[in-house]
Amino acid sequence: MKILSIIGARPQFVKEAILQHEINKYDDIEETVVHTGQHFDENMSSVFFDVLKMKKPDYNLGINGMTHGKMTGTMIIEIEKILIKEKPDFLVLYGDTNSTLAGAIAASKLGIKVCHVEAGLRQEPKTMPEEINRVLTDRISNYLFVPSQYGMDNLKRENIVENVYFTGDVMYDIFLKMKPKFDDSLMSNLGLEENNFILMTLHRDFNVDKKETLEEILNQVAKVSRQIPVVFPIHPRTRARVKSFGLEALLENIKILDPIDYLKLMGLTLHCKKVLTDSGGFQKESYFAGKSAVVVMEDTSWRELTDKKINILSSPDKIYDNMMKDASRNFEKNIYGSGDAAKKIVEVLHESVIDK
Repeated sequence: MKILSIIGARPQFVKEAILQHEINKYDDIEETVVHTGQHFDENMSSVFFDVLKMKKPDYNLGINGMTHGKMTGTMIIEIEKILIKEKPDFLVLYGDTNSTLAGAIAASKLGIKVCHVEAGLRQEPKTMPEEINRVLTDRISNYLFVPSQYGMDNLKRENIVENVYFTGDVMYDIFLKMKPKFDDSLMSNLGLEENNFILMTLHRDFNVDKKETLEEILNQVAKVSRQIPVVFPIHPRTRARVKSFGLEALLENIKILDPIDYLKLMGLTLHCKKVLTDSGGFQKESYFAGKSAVVVMEDTSWRELTDKKINILSSPDKIYDNMMKDASRNFEKNIYGSGDAAKKIVEVLHESVIDK
């Protein structure tokens, strides 16, 4: 049995790391890993290579810095060449990037089984590149591995019901696997008290690329910081916008950090009072850690968390009001499975070959 996995962005490295950990338990599965080059953050990704012994990609295509159409088209061409050479039984794809859609198109045209990990997510507006990628990938996938019941319901409404599996979320697998190694050393370094600080991340273009929006967000956060300390590992994009817009004064009462790795971020998350973020992954990881998040987005693909009032969607001008609300006490467990999603995914693929 031969699997070819495609990764292109930091969250996909995380998901591939835990799936590869399960694949390696089988002597009769061979895996080839292709990195499209869409995005790679050494600071965020290297820990998974080191701790989970993830192998380096077999191919690195170096495709980035293009328009969506050119990037996706170039990826289809290059991925197709590798698929023809490697002849895998399955192509494994993660999430909703251009790399995901390009892989799905290339493999489906060649008659190679497409397996979508994190299938079934839906989000407004429908014009978002990520939403387009995930919807189209689900339509042409042969195996759909779904992280939540919400995702299962979405696919059923769209009449996608064949080879659909509720496996739980591979990100929860990672959280549990790495939890003993979480690093909370920044607590003492920053003089933080247990359950008495806000942990913030912010990087989305719609939040940081317009001066008026970013200024409103930072004004709101500055107001929060007068009530409770705010810790902000600042994304390079956000730091650059703060400087170019002349908003540095709004950060004066906020504890600013350079970007930190996953272990340090989760170490802080376990001890914070609440999270403020526009990250798709972090709003879910805060739930894993038992923390509520205020999500600075119009919509989220993790609606089960907002529907259950665990997380709150917020416009920039309502951040202070939402941060000051009491956190939900209704932390329903196992929304994203039991921490064995990767095991279930590999078992399904292995058994499908054995059954033949």
